[in-house]
Amino acid sequence: MASNLPAGRDARRDEGASVRAVAKYVRISPRKAKIVIDLIRGKSVDQAIAILTFTPKAASPLVLKALNSAIANAENNLELNRGDLYVQRAFADPGPTMKRFVARSRGSASPILKRTCHITVVVAEK
Repeated sequence: MASNLPAGRDARRDEGASVRAVAKYVRISPRKAKIVIDLIRGKSVDQAIAILTFTPKAASPLVLKALNSAIANAENNLELNRGDLYVQRAFADPGPTMKRFVARSRGSASPILKRTCHITVVVAEK
């Protein structure tokens, strides 16, 4: 029996449907982003938002943006209840590295690696 709903809508009927959001080419080192991401893994979304709001790290607003996007995807695409959502998985993969050079003494140069990362946040229903 065929359904008129989009393919993703049937997934909400499964127990523990998960939704993800990816922030790509974020201009912060993955090592710095992982410190903040480790704080919210496994927490409810409201608790994770509170933690990210008051964490004094440069990666906090970037991870918060990805988390809010994942929550919006869950509410709008799969019609999941926000109160039942938690952070199932969260990770930061390395992106492309921009290579720059700074002048040093005696006409030499030293490399500067400006790292980027892809922040992925997966939320699921309890």
